[in-house]
Amino acid sequence: MERQNPAHILEEDKSLLQAWSFRGAPVVFPTQQSGLFLSALLPQPGKPFLYTQGIGLALDFLRLPFDGLLELLVQTMPKLRGVTLRGNAVLDQTLAGWMAPRLPEDKRPLWEAPSMYGAPDRQTVDGAVVSFFLRPCPLMGLVVFGKRKAGQPTFTAPVTWLGHPLAPAQDAARQLVRSYVHCYAPAGIQGFISWLGCSPAQAKRLWGCAAGEMEPVLLDGKRRFVLSDDLDMLLSPPPAQREMHLLKGHDPYLGLPDCEVVLEDKAWQRRGWQTVSNPGVILRHGEVCGIWTQRKKGSVMDIAVSLRRHLPFKPLEELLQATRCFREHASEP
Repeated sequence: MERQNPAHILEEDKSLLQAWSFRGAPVVFPTQQSGLFLSALLPQPGKPFLYTQGIGLALDFLRLPFDGLLELLVQTMPKLRGVTLRGNAVLDQTLAGWMAPRLPEDKRPLWEAPSMYGAPDRQTVDGAVVSFFLRPCPLMGLVVFGKRKAGQPTFTAPVTWLGHPLAPAQDAARQLVRSYVHCYAPAGIQGFISWLGCSPAQAKRLWGCAAGEMEPVLLDGKRRFVLSDDLDMLLSPPPAQREMHLLKGHDPYLGLPDCEVVLEDKAWQRRGWQTVSNPGVILRHGEVCGIWTQRKKGSVMDIAVSLRRHLPFKPLEELLQATRCFREHASEP
């Protein structure tokens, strides 16, 4: 079976979709699961949206309410149908320009004033407001990323990109929490807060949607949770297909918020998860047993290893040699 280029899957096949999602960041996810990554993050009526806290300075300057201003943008968003805009700044300013006629006349000079967010020479208040509001807009199915052009992202309406609108998914919040716990268990709500980038109150509401489908477990004396459906598999896991793995730093497996699940030692956690750059890790039966780094000397790839647990020498040496050969070949011109 021919391996598909990821860009083709995202930009041509479109079985993957990109939009601002959790943490207010651009995320790529299966198009059929858009509800988990978008509408699941919508607040309950009367509750605040996620990822818009910084907008307060602009609202105070404009003396306009959050809900009223967001509604003006929502009313404007249909103009994006059939239109593709390239670059974040162009998207912000275009939408802001479309909103301007809907504003009270006395607010328009303030709307076009220099931004108070650190780049007044490049951004105006209207662009800053729209930039904040573009975090909740995808959750409502109003805007998605299109195909990159000249190294920049493009943006358009979902119906323009996919040929159909994005409908809110039923039970999306519950499915989001179930997917998180299934992926990261044994999991706790603090890790969920960190992963989602939301307030404790927002996380607690979402977590409660699936709380009845979880079982508590203890991990190093701390209470964590596992899906009831996954408990048997956790207690009696199938045999590993490979005894050891070498993972590069920032591998998705290492992105779990509760890193003590795979590495309980705090000192080694600081070595494995660093602020600037992370080393690779040696994984055995799901546990981090050491770290590795690489450095090229001429045409030879030098790999240094530091172990926290004894490992069988021969399988480790074979894995290191295979990795060394692969990286030397991959770095050839």
